[in-house]
Amino acid sequence: MRDRAEDVVSAVRQGYAFDGACLELGALVADGAPRADVPVRVPLAMLNRHGLVAGATGTGKTKTLQVMAEQLAAAGVPVFAADIKGDLSGLASPGAPDEKIEARADAVGQEWSPTAFPVELLRLGDDGVGVPVRASVTSFGPTLLAKVLELNATQESSLGLVFHYADTAGLPLVELSDLRAVIQHLTSAEGKQDLEGLGGLSKQTAGVILRELVNFSASGADTFFGEPEFEVASLLRVGVDGRGIITLLELPGVQDRPVLFSTFLMWLLAELFEELPEVGDLDKPKLVFFFDEAHLLFKDASKDFLSALIQTVRLIRSKGVGVFFVTQSPKDVHEDVLAQLGSRVQHQLRAFTPNDAAALKAAVRTYPTSSYDLEELLTTLGIGEAVVTVMSEKGAPTPVAHTMLRAPQSLMAPSSPEVLAGLVAASPLAATYGERIDRESAYELLTGRIAAGPGDPLEAPEVLTKEQEIERLEAEIRGLPVPGTVPTEPQPTPSSTRKPPRKPPRKARASADSPLDAFLTTAGRELAKEIVRGVFGTRRRR
Repeated sequence: MRDRAEDVVSAVRQGYAFDGACLELGALVADGAPRADVPVRVPLAMLNRHGLVAGATGTGKTKTLQVMAEQLAAAGVPVFAADIKGDLSGLASPGAPDEKIEARADAVGQEWSPTAFPVELLRLGDDGVGVPVRASVTSFGPTLLAKVLELNATQESSLGLVFHYADTAGLPLVELSDLRAVIQHLTSAEGKQDLEGLGGLSKQTAGVILRELVNFSASGADTFFGEPEFEVASLLRVGVDGRGIITLLELPGVQDRPVLFSTFLMWLLAELFEELPEVGDLDKPKLVFFFDEAHLLFKDASKDFLSALIQTVRLIRSKGVGVFFVTQSPKDVHEDVLAQLGSRVQHQLRAFTPNDAAALKAAVRTYPTSSYDLEELLTTLGIGEAVVTVMSEKGAPTPVAHTMLRAPQSLMAPSSPEVLAGLVAASPLAATYGERIDRESAYELLTGRIAAGPGDPLEAPEVLTKEQEIERLEAEIRGLPVPGTVPTEPQPTPSSTRKPPRKPPRKARASADSPLDAFLTTAGRELAKEIVRGVFGTRRRR
């Protein structure tokens, strides 16, 4: 037994002795005790080979992510992570020393000192503390939106046709109301003529998509779509002190919209893939992207979505971006994605059910050969311990190492509201993204086209609240009388005079009389005609 332990010590010491810069994960555990003289680390240059941080709830995944983010920032590498529970905001505050932290630091050979790190706070939508992040429907694209709406393959294909029509017709889809207006137009007599040669859009399929859009809006998700649209270059910033900026995306109420959360993160990753140039192998990544709750990404995903996801993960490393999937079990991640991952930090797995036991056996088979009884070890790991293997500087897997992980130097709890408010107030992004704007888009263009007769001025839009608009949409879809209108005998009305539901006003609607706005509107219309869609159907400019 003693000889076996010494063999493990020797193999790990040699296997993790790298020449270049590294992230220090912790120290080897041998004979039940950590060995501070045998560090377990991952080469900085290999972090764009992607990785997995997995483990059951409460086993220390978030703290592992925090330790990695701290060291990446210190090495000048920007970091992006979703802060689902708010715990990661503690990165902005120095840690609070106590006996447990000091004991762990001594055990693993860590020089621990309380340290705060540069943090940027974002929020998804209008609720929360951070700077709001929004995307236009046009840039989000049909593939990602179809996943959010949980459409089937036929409906997803039809949605793609709607986006194609909007692109070629110069109808920018900024908010969900723009997409609803285009779908309603394409099911009208005039719209059917526009679709000739492109294929049809059945009224039944259009009705399903509209119903899902209504429900989506009713959940409050329409706040995530709009302008100004977030530019992913904002994630690649380095502070004046040379440390990488850690960007945390706050997700208030994510439990009500989990699919939107995971798909929005995929949109950010797809935008990085489309926007960043090829850079090849670097000494350190341009960005490390932690993809939390990764199981949501793969649940009920269509073949097209999975194919695009696998391609993105495979190719984005050449753009200098490393992706770490964070989830409870390796089985949550598609096998073709797992095959792309070079580093693995596996916290405790639990095997309370037959399915859990099968998943445990499957996880064990994915590790390099070692002298550990991994089925037993993975179910008995303590909090803050993990089984680690990474990609060496030569591209080979390192020996499997039972590791006690380092303690974060920042606060292992949410930062105070005062600290968070100060971060947002000082953010250079607040001036750019803080206030929603509303320029002329598909809704206004179609409203003007339909409402105005020959030579007549455009009719001023009727002001409706979001609830009134949703109520009217539901009535139209079901063929019921529209609330707020007086029922009349059916009259043969030409399509050129039919009025679509009104778009609710926004707080910062741009003035149509401004010459600058007129220029931007024209430029936006021309830009829409130049859209090319990338691997996910997301916007890609020529």
